[in-house]
Amino acid sequence: MEEQITNLRNALRGELVMPTDANYLESCKLYNGMIDKKPAMIAKCADVADVISAVNFGRDNKILTAVRGGGHNGGGLGSCDDGLVIDLSGIKFIRVNTEDNTVRVGGGNLWGEVDHATHAFGLAIPAGIISTTGVGGLTLGGGVGHLSRKYGLTIDNLLEADMVLADGSSVTVSKHKHEDLFWAIRGGGGNFGIVTSFKFQAHPLKNVIGGPMFWPLERLDEIMEWYDDFIHRAPEDLNGFISVMKVPVPPFPDFLTDAHVCGIIWCYTGNPDKFEEVFAEVRAKEPIFEHVGEMPYPAIQTLFDPLLPHGLQWYWRADFFDSIPEEARKQHLKFGKIIPTGLSQMHLYPISGAAGKPKDTDTAWAYRNAKYAGVIVGVDPDPSNADKITNWCKDYYDALHPYSLGGAYSNFMMDEGQERVKASYKHNYDRLVTIKKKYDPTNFFSVNQNIDPS
Repeated sequence: MEEQITNLRNALRGELVMPTDANYLESCKLYNGMIDKKPAMIAKCADVADVISAVNFGRDNKILTAVRGGGHNGGGLGSCDDGLVIDLSGIKFIRVNTEDNTVRVGGGNLWGEVDHATHAFGLAIPAGIISTTGVGGLTLGGGVGHLSRKYGLTIDNLLEADMVLADGSSVTVSKHKHEDLFWAIRGGGGNFGIVTSFKFQAHPLKNVIGGPMFWPLERLDEIMEWYDDFIHRAPEDLNGFISVMKVPVPPFPDFLTDAHVCGIIWCYTGNPDKFEEVFAEVRAKEPIFEHVGEMPYPAIQTLFDPLLPHGLQWYWRADFFDSIPEEARKQHLKFGKIIPTGLSQMHLYPISGAAGKPKDTDTAWAYRNAKYAGVIVGVDPDPSNADKITNWCKDYYDALHPYSLGGAYSNFMMDEGQERVKASYKHNYDRLVTIKKKYDPTNFFSVNQNIDPS
């Protein structure tokens, strides 16, 4: 094996990091500080040729291989113990074409870097809500965020991708080339290859009107019932995800210190002159706090960044829902009263407007009929609170799951096993297995929400 490792090192323009190297421990770190994996080696790829060399090495030597983009994955699936990590963080480029408003992005880019580049041209690509998230992981899982109701999921704006497959070959996929593979990567995760380049459709967008609004937790039943009706009949220019949370101080006023609230984070992309008319019904609900105003789109994308830096302890659970019925609202109130730490929270992201228009067979993302992608996260900087946040999250999930559609948005899942993966792809799962058998019959790309070809 020593000779093969030397050959791999010599083949890379980037760096091969080994456990004996000074930067090894730093290179192992993931966004979720609860996950501590120690790979045998990390191939920090500088270009596509490096990715091909790393894939061939891992396959030929039968080494467990993980692929890391931004490292944000809740279950730590961008790494593995005792195997090879193919790290794409060195493959970064952003090219904006103003003739057709398309954007070419490297497989290692973060969304904050993309937002910075596109904003200069008055453009935006639908993504998530935290700018440090990797482009690759978020896109391949689907991409739910502030612009979903207006412009759809991230995968609805993906036009083309360059991929390295398990056999070491490189292909370009689109609606006209390798159509089956293009279908699969739009929601099917990293099961089918390593995407080294994405081509997205961007949309004209410079500023938005947005920010948080809070109500006392005691009004949760009223606010959630109203929201469940309002958000799906609101103009597609208005997005807002609802949350159960404790208010972090700073940056909020002292009177909200440790307040348990029902909150909505709004994002409006329409004509500013019409905002007050659109928002009148919202303001009529008389929040105790509002910080909603005009801002550059990258500003709302970075709203959560200071509160949620790399290295916190995270435990995630998720489900799709088609409504927020009374019994579910009772559980939200119950667990909202016992939020264990200041950063732990629950979010429901609306899947309506543009995000709900495609058929649930148009892409691998199988829950276009859902009204919400829900997620519960236990979060804290202190490892000693790991059990506390995990138990709260699990209990909350168990109480809500009976009111769910059965599956979850894969980007919100931990490593939860094959049955949860099947439930999350439901009627699309068999088609994904067929495509997996075609492009990765030995399941080389297995460190993910795995679609097992066997």
